[in-house]
Amino acid sequence: MTDLLTRMLAEKDVLLADGATGTNLFAMGLPAGETPEIWNAEQPEKIRALYRGAVDAGSDLFLTNTFGGNAARLKLHQAQARVHELNRIGAELARDVAETAGRKVVVAGSVGPTGEIMEPVGTLSHALAVEMFHEQADALREGGVDVAWLETVFAPEEYRAAAEAFQLAGLPWCGTMSFDTAGRTMMGVTPAALAQMVESIDNPPVAFGANCGRGASDLLRTVLGFVAQGTERPIIAKGNAGIPKFTDGEIHYDGTPELMADYAVMARDCGARIVGGCCGTTPEHLRHMRAALDERPKGERPTLEVIAQALGPFSSPDDGNEDNGAAARPARSGRRRHRD
Repeated sequence: MTDLLTRMLAEKDVLLADGATGTNLFAMGLPAGETPEIWNAEQPEKIRALYRGAVDAGSDLFLTNTFGGNAARLKLHQAQARVHELNRIGAELARDVAETAGRKVVVAGSVGPTGEIMEPVGTLSHALAVEMFHEQADALREGGVDVAWLETVFAPEEYRAAAEAFQLAGLPWCGTMSFDTAGRTMMGVTPAALAQMVESIDNPPVAFGANCGRGASDLLRTVLGFVAQGTERPIIAKGNAGIPKFTDGEIHYDGTPELMADYAVMARDCGARIVGGCCGTTPEHLRHMRAALDERPKGERPTLEVIAQALGPFSSPDDGNEDNGAAARPARSGRRRHRD
């Protein structure tokens, strides 16, 4: 029997994922510096509210509040012994929300990077990385997730270790990287390299793609990089709601709900099958994205010029792929930008 995500991808041209976790939890009162995963046990109603915000806005898929739920990250808060507990509870709360949604909704178990650098550059071994990811994945599976969701990864070694761990846990999975360094990940992975790598993994993901990064324009340029490889695997686009700016000592994202609606439609037209938001994306953004995906007909694949005109200039002239980087120049100043 195929997993729920695969079945829904077979039924729909595009699925709407959720938005930000941290942004929305901070708005609910999460103190700066506190690990969000602790709230799974201490503030369960607020975590349910986080999940319901995405579901009520029309998301077909939402992520659990477990991004930093591995032993290495929780150790920073002296909570490494609570990996199983915090991940299981985060998944159970999500399962409850999905079961009462009145429609099919995918619960995706969020798994972030370990925060460590893997060998040979760093000291984290492949075996230990697999062990940490496996511990987290087992708890998410016990809590009732439909799929594991690896996100914001920079290194191919960590991506492969997570894939092995998800196989040991018996979970289908998706995996995204963050291309925030001139079209590449911090560790130098290009969109083309990720598209090729996922096909070489023994346990390939159901879908792959990009999240976070520098903004909606850059993320769509990355999606076009995936498409250029001829991949037939579903592509994920989960971009930030605009560009972060410091205002009164706090980070705010300048992407309006209207801009994110334009982004969602363009992501679909670029070739993404799962479209959502990352940092700064609220339920209000998601409602506009849902309406746009439902009401606007599918169009032609946008060019880089069209993307820059609609969503703002690219952060760098390089798209991470040497063969076509020259075509990805930033838009000239003075072009229309749908931003606050």
